[in-house]
Order: sequence, then structure tokens, then C-alpha cells
Amino acid sequence: MPPCTLTDLANAFRSDKGTIHPEPHSYTLVYDMLLQPRRHSVRRMLEIGLCAGGPEVGADPQRRPPDAPSVRMWLSYFPAAQVHGFDISDFSFFEHPRFEFSRGDAGVERDLLAAVHGREDYDLIIDDGSHASFHQQLAFKCLFPRLRPGGLYIIEDLHWQSPYYEHALPPAPRTAELFDHWFHTRTFPPARCAELEGLGALAADIDFAFTLTQPFVPASPPKLAIVQKRWQAA
Repeated sequence: MPPCTLTDLANAFRSDKGTIHPEPHSYTLVYDMLLQPRRHSVRRMLEIGLCAGGPEVGADPQRRPPDAPSVRMWLSYFPAAQVHGFDISDFSFFEHPRFEFSRGDAGVERDLLAAVHGREDYDLIIDDGSHASFHQQLAFKCLFPRLRPGGLYIIEDLHWQSPYYEHALPPAPRTAELFDHWFHTRTFPPARCAELEGLGALAADIDFAFTLTQPFVPASPPKLAIVQKRWQAA
């Protein structure tokens, strides 16, 4: 009998989102609760960052990625979904009739916009890219408008900022702080750089947003941001 939970699938494909990877995040324990009711209704999803070990840890963006474990997981979990992957490294080697790949830099607005141009909107977007605050927030600015009403936008690994990126990028608050500000005020703070101007206008389109710690890790810092888009415009 094939695995049926998202954690089973993550572990089968050796994704660090599961519970048995050498450095497990256990995010699938949360995702299964959020996504199980949507399992057969998600038609389009986008994931930023398809495999650990890229330039966020000092590797060459031209690396040959070993696999795309989370893509395999999502294709198995969402039987009707077209899965769209975005990464700075080349994952065009991965072929599946329900997978499409766009290569680009999450720190370049035109790359993000080009990736979604001409494509249908998404039911689910997951950012597992460089984890740099500026990259996360620029991607949110560009891609949250392409989320369908009621769709979920999830940002992973809020606790870790890449030493190869964070201080070389335009200034931005930590993403956990950004959504904590929204939770308490229903607004975003003023942008600290020109590239992130426009984030404030998205606050009214959020139905809910909150951060979560890692499951079963005492005193864990916030590691996930979960954002749902309003079903109707404000």
C-alpha cells in the first residue's frame, strides 16, 4: 500500500520537510493538517527552491542538483496538481507531465514576474528558497497577487538567514517580524528599501497570517509563516 500522509511521502523521497532526513524540519506534520482538506482541490502550486545545498550555503548556482525530492513529494500528494518549480539552479533535468520549471533569481523582480507571466494563478505557493529576508519579501510582493482567493502562501525556515546573502542584500526586517507586525496591526511596516515598496498594499488582501515553531522542538524560534489570501477583496 503506498504512503498516504505527506510525512510518509516526504520520508520516502528523503525531503528535509519530513521527519527522518539527517536534518529534519518536520514541517509535513503541520502541512498535512493544513493541506489534507485541499489535497484533491489544489490544481496549481508553485515552490521556490527545489533542493538544499545551493548558493545560500556557498555552492555554485551552476551546480548539478542531485534530485528534486519535494517536487516528487508534491506530485504524489496532489494527484490533480500542476507543480511549478522555481530555482536559481537548473532543474530542467526533472521531467514529469505535471511538472514545469522556471529558472531565475528570487532577488530579481523581473525573474519572479517572468516565471509566472502568462500562467494561471496558484492555489498554493511555498517559498523554500535562499531564506534571505529580502528574497522572501520580494517574492511575496511579486507572487502573492498571483495566489487565488483562499489560497495559501507558506514561507519556510524563518529562523535562518544565509550568511552568503543576508548582509549583501537591500535592507529588510526579518520575515517573522514582518508577519508578527501584520498579526498585531493588520498592516506591514514601511519598506526599508525601494524594491519592497508595494508590500503594504498587500496587507488588506490577507485573511490570516501567523508564524509557527518547529513541531516537537522546545523553545524553537518561529520557522514557518502561514498566510491565507482573502476569499473576497477587501
